[in-house]
Amino acid sequence: MKAVLKLNVEDWSKFETSFASRKSAREAAGIDALAYRGADNPNVVVVFGTVASKESFFEFMGSAEQQQAMKNATIQGPPDITFLEG
Repeated sequence: MKAVLKLNVEDWSKFETSFASRKSAREAAGIDALAYRGADNPNVVVVFGTVASKESFFEFMGSAEQQQAMKNATIQGPPDITFLEG
């Protein structure tokens, strides 16, 4: 299953560092993802990923470690999440 997340960040550099540091945690949860920043607005980030299931994705996103990582990444508000099949 594919997942697309759109989110706003306060600081791309902090987001990028935090995102990179969580790669092994994402992999352990069955998530493979790449992040891109907006060409016109670097504070808009889109993450494209493959997830094992919606349930495992939300379990990972809801973990205390991931919630802290999202704060460290300067994410502003909840992400807009779309799941895709095909």
